[in-house]
Amino acid sequence: MTLLEVENLTVSFNTGDGVVRAVRGVSFAVDPGQTLGVVGESGSGKTVLTQTLLGLTPGATITGKAVFEGTDLLQLSQNQMREVRGARIAVIFQDPLTSLHPLYRVGWQIAEMIRAHEKSVTKKQAADQAVELLGRVGIPHPAQRVNDYPHQFSGGMRQRAMIAMALALSPQMIIADEPTTALDATVQAQILDLLLHLQRESGTALILITHDLGVVADIADNVMVMYAGRAAEKGTKHDIFYQQHHPYTKGLLESIPNSSGAAERLRPIPGMPPSLINLPSGCKFHPRCAYVMDRCVTQEPELQQIRDFSHLSACWLPIGAVGVGSDAERLRAEAVREGRMGAAVTVAETIAASPEVLS
Repeated sequence: MTLLEVENLTVSFNTGDGVVRAVRGVSFAVDPGQTLGVVGESGSGKTVLTQTLLGLTPGATITGKAVFEGTDLLQLSQNQMREVRGARIAVIFQDPLTSLHPLYRVGWQIAEMIRAHEKSVTKKQAADQAVELLGRVGIPHPAQRVNDYPHQFSGGMRQRAMIAMALALSPQMIIADEPTTALDATVQAQILDLLLHLQRESGTALILITHDLGVVADIADNVMVMYAGRAAEKGTKHDIFYQQHHPYTKGLLESIPNSSGAAERLRPIPGMPPSLINLPSGCKFHPRCAYVMDRCVTQEPELQQIRDFSHLSACWLPIGAVGVGSDAERLRAEAVREGRMGAAVTVAETIAASPEVLS
């Protein structure tokens, strides 16, 4: 049974400079207990996508469907949405210091959220639950720390407090929006381990938003890679990490430091993400793509099935052109070694020179 099914969601904003097309026809589904990683650079539409599901994009023009437990979230009034936020879908924001009120104690804020949704709970019961929740997420001496203010917590502890707040009402789904970006690598690993442990313990579905594919390597079941407001590639974690098809996905993976200890230079994606007001023609990634062909400049590809029904990619390249050990990459390396092509030759030129390999 599908918990959340989003169909052809589009979100745009009218500004003085033009229309910002933040999300363009995105579809995906999340099952109970499943983790979906939503990955992409800043400006790819990840946060707008998920905030729209919770009615947090005022002034936006929205079309499509977002059916959660049989109810279209996009059709709910603000009062109806308040019953969903926190109780059925919880959010962990990127910066807990701006999400927690600086003038109220951490425990009071957790208890206040509980009582806002459960009117029968007394102040004493809510306060006791706050202590229990802080202990559950690994805050030491929770009975004492529950009375501290946010500035008295470290960055990692504040994020744990936000996770405690998200878990307070046992929601069916948690949206974690870049929950580890502001943390150092050690604390980041601890927070991700905590999220994974709590999710398995409670069976809660999780949407994890991040710009780093490395973050979803251990925690995600499925991955959706976004670029310029659209899904560039979708698939299982294995599809994305070991059989990726879209050049943008490959570029993100090559931007991750090698954990094996091998001394290799990172290969950043050249150029910058496009303006969402003035998008390029054709495939929106083509100005930055080493595989670009004539068709890419004029026609924007739709998602197409790659190796199985769950692996989809919005790219004109044939299967096998991109990825670990791909035929095109192997041909290019052989041609450079043998002196038949210069090192600056693009992979697209290699494909054009040997089209039979990818047929």
